Amino acid sequence: MEISARNALKGTVKAMAIGAVNTEVVLEIAPGVEITAMITKASSERLGLSVGKEAYAVIKASDVMVAID
Repeated sequence: MEISARNALKGTVKAMAIGAVNTEVVLEIAPGVEITAMITKASSERLGLSVGKEAYAVIKASDVMVAID
C-alpha cells in the first residue's frame, strides 16, 4: 500500500459495532492503544473487516485541537 498520508498506523481490529449505515471500528495499534473510526457499513464490507484482521488507521488532518475544562 502506498498513500500520501503520513500517518498510517498498522493495527488489529479489536471490535466492530455494525449499524444500519455506519460501522464503528476499533483498531488496537499497540498493546492498550486503540483508535476508533466511524466508516460506512459498505466500506467495512468492501474491506472485509472482521475482528482479528489486520488493518491500517490512516489519519490525515490539517488541524489537531486540544481542549481542557
